[in-house]
Amino acid sequence: MSRARRVAVSLLAVGALTGAAAPPAQADRSISHDVHPALRAHLVAAYDFDHPVPGDPALERDQGRSGTEIELINGGAAMRVADHAYRGSRNAVRTRQVDPAVAGNDDWKAGTWSASGVRTLRPFSATVGTTVMGWFKLNMDSPLPNSTTSDPNDRYNAIGLAGVLTGDSDGHGVRALLELIDVDGELRLVALGRRLDGGNSQTFAANQDWRELLPVGEWVHLAATFDFGTGALALYRDGEPVDGFYTRTDDPWLVSGPGPHVTTASDPRGIKIGGSFPQDTLERNPCDCRMDGLMFLDSVVSATDVRRQYRHLAR
Repeated sequence: MSRARRVAVSLLAVGALTGAAAPPAQADRSISHDVHPALRAHLVAAYDFDHPVPGDPALERDQGRSGTEIELINGGAAMRVADHAYRGSRNAVRTRQVDPAVAGNDDWKAGTWSASGVRTLRPFSATVGTTVMGWFKLNMDSPLPNSTTSDPNDRYNAIGLAGVLTGDSDGHGVRALLELIDVDGELRLVALGRRLDGGNSQTFAANQDWRELLPVGEWVHLAATFDFGTGALALYRDGEPVDGFYTRTDDPWLVSGPGPHVTTASDPRGIKIGGSFPQDTLERNPCDCRMDGLMFLDSVVSATDVRRQYRHLAR
């Protein structure tokens, strides 16, 4: 069991023994200057990979208000690389597939996990909106070989970027996710969300070729917004909206009836970055990528504020 998961288990055990609840999100935490002031009130978690936990560099400190540490899984401190997407940043995190020929659990990815839910991520419980954004640099031009099958020609159907898990997730199912996934036989950049635990997902897919949106070796700022009250999703690249389409034309989030419509009142089981299963029990959709300035917010960030955040760092 990793240190991050040992800590989560021990905190839950203490709460069970004492009857005390886990500490709530810390609204008075100092927010990073890398975050535009318009976004700070809704910033739940943020990671710039310049803040290892003292004494354990395999953990990264949260620069948002929640104090949710994440683990650099399998690669530990070596996953921090001297690269940066914007001025003021020193490091990025590197995620990658380690051995495509072995059905092991050695891929480099990041995140946090708790089977009973991550209490510090409670702002994503019963919320009407969520935003996931950050800087991404791909070092791959197609999904990677599927290490869970014996067919050497089999490849995953997606490339995982970053997202928040549902309250009943097995480590793969998400409430809000940025990723690249096969849509009707073509890989596309998408925002994929799920309002209800155990319910259907909706996907908003970019029209533009993903290789143009994410050229190999180039830093790109991406954002995805999820309005669970109306069923609307949106994608942004370098501060500008990305044209796209919904993969379902029915009502997968069940928002056509009387509201208000919010996500299930359950704490997310974690955050996943660069692949699925942050509890490290299975490999899925690895990303040979570098990431920087990842942010998870409990509101639908407006198009104006997405642009402000991009320009705040890209100026």
